[in-house]
Amino acid sequence: MSSHNSIYINTKLSQENEYMNKNRIIVLKNESKYNIFSSAYIIIVIVYIIFFFSIIYTKEEFFIKHFTNIKEIKSEIKGKDLKNLKVCVCTLAKLENRYIREFVEHYKKYGVDKIFLYDNNDVNGEKFEEIINDHIQNGFVQILNWRGRYKALYPIMNDCYRKNYHNYDWLIFYEIDEYIHLYNYSNIKLFLNQSKFNNCQQIYLNLVCHTDNNLLFYENKSLAVRFPHHVPITKISGKQLEMKTIIRGHYKGIYISNNHLGDIRLKSCNSSGKYESLLGHYTLNGDQKYYYIDHYYSKSTEEFILKITKGDPLRPDKGYIYERIEKYFKQNEITKEKIDMIEQKVHINLDKYKKNLG
Repeated sequence: MSSHNSIYINTKLSQENEYMNKNRIIVLKNESKYNIFSSAYIIIVIVYIIFFFSIIYTKEEFFIKHFTNIKEIKSEIKGKDLKNLKVCVCTLAKLENRYIREFVEHYKKYGVDKIFLYDNNDVNGEKFEEIINDHIQNGFVQILNWRGRYKALYPIMNDCYRKNYHNYDWLIFYEIDEYIHLYNYSNIKLFLNQSKFNNCQQIYLNLVCHTDNNLLFYENKSLAVRFPHHVPITKISGKQLEMKTIIRGHYKGIYISNNHLGDIRLKSCNSSGKYESLLGHYTLNGDQKYYYIDHYYSKSTEEFILKITKGDPLRPDKGYIYERIEKYFKQNEITKEKIDMIEQKVHINLDKYKKNLG
């Protein structure tokens, strides 16, 4: 073969290879575009399906019907003999020695069988044994050591349910400033054992906040005596009320993801035993007359300052301080004395509230 023909053939092959490479690049680009469009289409379809089901079911019903792994392991608890009904309180506490005896004795009076008190004080902080050792010794209160832990609220709630759901028919998840009020029931078991709750997996009771009664400093008297007045509901959220939950025991697979809502997969009832519609962590059918929770949110100004400076069990950041001050002045009268105390102790500027002074 002549050198001229050889050069011609090599040149031709080179051109063909270059052409094929260009086409291959174009094909790969097209395939990449197709894959992107295909992935986007799949995502759109998934979003549409979720939206479709969210219309058919409420959020709670949707999770219960499609994603729940909750199993009832003791069905005979419904309509259980009152003397065999077991009820406990799960709560965490930090710097609450002033109030812990009143809290414990309130729930003992209402017939609760046991309080699981998670000690979330600082490692070298105050000890509940100094105040309620008699209730600890007789077994009514069990102290669990969670001292020095941060963001502990949800882990504590889930720990308490997981360790005790098989021994208790109802588990109450209230905090130290929350006191159950049952209008015509002296024993909580009589209330919970009503047939209207037979099909309820958790019961929501509304929080009724109390004002600071314009007190600046702590007094060694009961909370009910010091703070007898409720915050008008119109000052809180219009027609809705916040709530807390009592969860039925003997269910395996419970996961508490909100200190107000409990486990959103559960069938939730209000104090009337009816299915409760929710707006965030507010109920749409609030009860603040008969069956509710007295919530001593702020107490006096001095005590409110301690509340916001001791740290939050959900948030390590300081943003919650501003939110709590906003809530405090929304629910209570704004005075110069209160503003000055908070500014001096918390080292925060409250000029925005000074504009509302008379």
